[in-house]
Amino acid sequence: MNDTDRPCPPFGWLFLGMLTLATATATPAGAASPQSPPYASEKPLPTPRRLTAGGVNTRHDDAHVTFTPDGRQLYFVRSTPDFENWTVLTSRFVNGRWSEPELAPFSGRWSDADVSFSSDGRRLFFISNRPVGDGPPREDTDLWVMDREGEGWGRPRHLTELSSPGFDWFPSLTRNGTLYFGSERPGGKGKSDLWRAEWKGDRFGPPENLGDVINTADQEVEAYVSPDESFLVFAAKGRPEGKGAYDLFVTYRCGGKWTPPLPLGAGVNSPAWEFGPRISPDGRYLFFTSNRSDYAKSPPRARTTAELERELSSPGNGLRDVYQVDVQALGLRPPCTR
Repeated sequence: MNDTDRPCPPFGWLFLGMLTLATATATPAGAASPQSPPYASEKPLPTPRRLTAGGVNTRHDDAHVTFTPDGRQLYFVRSTPDFENWTVLTSRFVNGRWSEPELAPFSGRWSDADVSFSSDGRRLFFISNRPVGDGPPREDTDLWVMDREGEGWGRPRHLTELSSPGFDWFPSLTRNGTLYFGSERPGGKGKSDLWRAEWKGDRFGPPENLGDVINTADQEVEAYVSPDESFLVFAAKGRPEGKGAYDLFVTYRCGGKWTPPLPLGAGVNSPAWEFGPRISPDGRYLFFTSNRSDYAKSPPRARTTAELERELSSPGNGLRDVYQVDVQALGLRPPCTR
C-alpha cells in the first residue's frame, strides 16, 4: 500500500501513542492509573456521562469545558438561563481534589466564553463582547488572546485582524498556529460558518472559509481542530443526518480536502442541543455540552413539592451540562486517501 492508497486515520489517531502508554501502566480493572489525568474516569465511558470534575454541572447553565495542556486546570462557562450573559469560571486540581470554581481573573464583567489554549499553554484564547479601547461594549462577540506571564496571564488583547460585524465563536488552535473559529461574518455560505486563519509570525492572516463541503446555508458554529489539522469535530444545525437542533459531526482532511461530515455515534447526539466539543489533552475523551434533560414529562405519579424542587435544582434540568465520553467509543473510520 502506498501513500495515495492509505486510508485516512481514525478519529483520535494522533493520540494513540499516549493511549498505549496509559494502558501499559494501567492498574487493576475499574481503577484509574496513578498516571491518569485528574479528569480520567475510573470506568470505561462507551456512552456520554456528565462530567464530575471541577464543580461543573450544577443547577446552573454550565458549558464549554476546556483543560489546560497539563490537564490540571479547567475553565468552563456559566450562563444566565436566558443565555444573555456568560462568565468564565476555573478550577484547579490541587492535593488530590478539584477546587471550588471561582471567576477567571479576566472574566466577571462582560460576556466571556469559549476558552482554548495553544498546544504549549502559553496563549489563552476566548471570545468576549467587552469594549475595544474606549468604545462601548460590543453587540456581538470578538476573538481575544492573552499571553502567559509567570503564573498568570497578561492583559487581554483584541485580535483586530479577525474582527467582524457578526458574532465570532469558539477559537481552536492547531500546533502550527492556525486558528479555527465560527463566525457570522459576511461572505459565508449561511448564517454562521467555520473559518480558519493562518499565523503569519506576528498576526493572523485573512480568514478563509472552509468551503461548502463543511459549511451550509444553515449554521456551523463551533469546531475543535486536531493539533495536526487532520480532523474537525464541529457543531452544526439543520443537517439531515442530525437528531436535533445542533449536533456534532466529524470531518477529515485528506489530500488537502475535507471529507463529507459524519454524525458522531456512541449516543453523543440527541434531540437536544449538542455543541462545544473539545478533546482532552491526552486524546482519550471527548467533552461536549448538551441541554438534554432528565426531567420526566409524564412521571408514573404526581411529584411532591420536594421532588420537584430537587429535579429542577439538579443537573439534567434542561439547562446546559457538560458530558464526557471515550474517544475510542465513537468508532468513526471513514475511508479516504491522503
